[in-house]
Formats: sequence, structure tokens, C-alpha cells
Amino acid sequence: MTFAGNVYIQSTYASRCANNFKNGNFCAKFWQIIERVITRMQHSNAANRLDRLPIASLHKNILFAVAIAYFFEFADLNRFAIIVPKLMNIWGVSVNTVAYVTSFSFLAMAVGSAIGGWLADFYGRKKALTITVMMFTIISVLSGFAWDIWTLGLCRIVGSAGLAAMTVIAVIYVNEMFPAKLRGKYQAYAMVIGICGTPVTNLIASAVVPLAPWAWRLVFIWGLLGFLYLLFSRRIFESPRWYESREQYDKADDILCRIENEVRREKGALPVPPLAVPEVKIDKTPIAVLFQRKYLGTTLLLTVVWVTETIGFFGYSSWAPALLAKEGFSAGKSIFYIALTTVGAPLGPYIASMVTDRFERKWCLAIFGAIIGASGLLYGLTFNPIMIVLFGFIVNLFERGYTALGYAYSPELYDTKVRSIGTGLSYGAGRLSNALGPIIIAYLYSTHGYRSVFYFIAATWFIGALTVGFFGPKTKCSESNKLEISMQPDSN
Repeated sequence: MTFAGNVYIQSTYASRCANNFKNGNFCAKFWQIIERVITRMQHSNAANRLDRLPIASLHKNILFAVAIAYFFEFADLNRFAIIVPKLMNIWGVSVNTVAYVTSFSFLAMAVGSAIGGWLADFYGRKKALTITVMMFTIISVLSGFAWDIWTLGLCRIVGSAGLAAMTVIAVIYVNEMFPAKLRGKYQAYAMVIGICGTPVTNLIASAVVPLAPWAWRLVFIWGLLGFLYLLFSRRIFESPRWYESREQYDKADDILCRIENEVRREKGALPVPPLAVPEVKIDKTPIAVLFQRKYLGTTLLLTVVWVTETIGFFGYSSWAPALLAKEGFSAGKSIFYIALTTVGAPLGPYIASMVTDRFERKWCLAIFGAIIGASGLLYGLTFNPIMIVLFGFIVNLFERGYTALGYAYSPELYDTKVRSIGTGLSYGAGRLSNALGPIIIAYLYSTHGYRSVFYFIAATWFIGALTVGFFGPKTKCSESNKLEISMQPDSN
């Protein structure tokens, strides 16, 4: 069919567009109509239309919404670990009990990661993100009213599922809404803000926990501020790529036009997007697809990356306060030392933002992982408070940078067809693996002593670094939509 014929078929749609621009400049509005007609025929062309946009207010609203979610996620992740020394004193909690609560929490995270991918595909990225943020915010507040370790543990298990689900959804949402060449940087920017939740929570804990036997509850109750997310959620859009993947092209195009008009008002005329092949529906993709030859290598690689990251990350952050307390440091001092080490956490994602789009992400991950392994090992070999804070600072700095890099790297290795379930499965496998991590650490501590724990943690980081270094694909400034196009048959 000729171009003129296609325009004729779309005449009703073009007339509707024209009515929206009666009072504007005719030429400019005419070409906007033509652009919408052309992209409509391309099944909305969401990836290319989003990728050619300059960073504008709508991107900043997404950034702050996701950053708030990350802030209270990281605040919540460390809450139980940081108050454990106090619970050992007032409730007589043992190392083995801590191990069981932590293990079941990570089982819940594995479930949450899988559910997160499903929620993102079923309800949409924005709605699923809102549901999960509200879930772990409410559970965090309820944790502050627990009357024993078992009720507190139950709250931690349910909340952990919400945390993991939210993380998967947020990673996918940022990946789909930001231009490909900048998404790694802005993923890291969101982490810079979000990661502040760890030192802020730890410093609050170091100040309030020693005040009274009940004061640890305030560390959980202040999570009520997670509802601030709702202020930004009203200013963000559903992902047009989600609508497009479900073949709801009208809705995808309507949102894209709203986004484009908003950016035009702020930044001026936009370049014409390149043509693209329609994306494939994702809502009926079975998880078995991830184990087909096309995706198997990526699935195994990312599983190793997230398994080693999870055991290494939470092996350190979940156990350092408790183990310091068991080695003779007071609850107040152990909490304070750990609070100081986490001050470096926000710098990690910032460093990641400086390198993620400039260098190959696989090499950044490998180098960061090696530094974490070496610093964590040195942390475990000293009992000098200054050295504990110094090496702990380095560990926290590069751990958070590694996580930011991983969030940008993982979704890029999959096309839209399997991005949600692939990211969710690999991330969830990491969380599932750490169901055994606390039990292993408790066993090592009980049978081989304090330092053996940090030998084990360092080894996991070195394994992850070597794996991604040798087997990880290169993705520098990669555009996942181009990958998707190359995987599709020619439409002609």
C-alpha cells in the first residue's frame, strides 16, 4: 500500500490530532500529526521514540520516585541487622535464631523477585511499583510493634518479599523509560539517592537505640515516610513499552504523545525517530524460555552474578553488627561503627554513574567485585576500630556501586520478550541462594571462628568478579531495543 493510502486510512486519527492543535503553529502541528500517523503504522515504535528524547522534567520525576522507593528499600534492608545487637541483650536472641530469620527472609525475597516480574507484566510497571512500595512501607511500620523475635521475624519475611518485588519492577521501569545511552547513569543516580537510606537508618539507630529498651522500635516506625513516594507517583507515566508489548498500541501511542508534547514544551522540537520492528507480546512467555539455547548462557551468567552478590552483600551487611557484638564490642559501639562504615555507601552509586556509560559494564563489575572481596577480607582480619571503619567504608562504597552497575547491566542482556521474567529469575535466584548463606555463616562462626566468615564472603565476591570478567557480554552504551530488532525477523 502507498504512503498516501496509509495516510488516508489514518485520516480519522489525523483529524482527531489536528483538533488538539487548533490554536498552534500550523506547520509545526502538521508535522506532529504526520509523525503520529507514521509511528502509529509502526505499532507506536515506543523504544525509538523514547530513546531520542532529551532528559526532561518527566525523567526527573521518575528518577525521584524510584529513588524514594530505593531509599526506603535500603533503609529497610539493614533495619533488622542493625538492631540485632540490642535484641540479643533484651530478648536473648542467639546467632542461630538470627540465621533462621535471615534465611527465611531471603526465601521470601526469592518469591518476591519472581512475583515482581509477574506483577510488572500483569499490572504494568507503574502500578506494580506503587503496590510493592506501599506493601513494604506498611510492613516496616508493623515491625515496630512486634512483641517477640518470631512476630518481628514474620514481619521481616513478608516485608522482604515486597522489597525484592519492588527492586525488580524499578529496575525494569527505569530501563524502559530512560534513553538507552543514559539509562545506566540514571539508574546509578537513583541509587545514589536511594542508598542514603542505609547510613541515615544506621545513624538514627546509633542515636536512638541506646536511649531505652524499647527505642529500637523507632528504627522501624520511621519507615512510615515511605508514603512520600505517592507524591511523585502521580507525576510519572506507565511504560509505553509495556503497553506495546501487550499489543495495546492505542494506549502506548497516547502516552508517548503526552510524553513527547511535554518534552517539546520544555526542550523544543524533537528529532524524527528511526523505524522499528514491532515488539513481541511478553505476557504469555513461559519461564522455560530462559533455559533455551538462546537465553541459557545469559540466565546462568546473571544467576552467578546475583548469587555471589547477594551472599557477599548480605553476608557482610546482615552479620557485621551481630558478629562485632559477639566478639566483645558493646551494642552501642557495634551499631556506631557499622553506621560510620555505611556513610560511604552513597558514593558507590555515584562512582558507578561516572563509569557505567563510559567503560564496559562487565569490566566495571569485575573490578568493583575484586575490590570488595579484598577489602572485606582485610575487614575480617582486624579488630582495630579505625581499620574496621576504614575497610568497612570501602566495602560499602563499592558494594553499592556494584549493585547499581548490576541493575543497569542485567536487563540489557535480555530482549523485551523475556526481560521481566529473566531479570526476576536471576535476581530471585540470588535471593534464594542466601537462604543458605546465613546458615553457612552461623556454622562457620560457631566452628571456625570470626575470620572464617570473612574468608567465605571474600571468596564469593572473587567468584562473581571472575565469572563476569571471563563470560559477561559487552554492553557499553548498548541499546537493548537494537538487540531486540536484530532478534526479530525482517517485517518485509
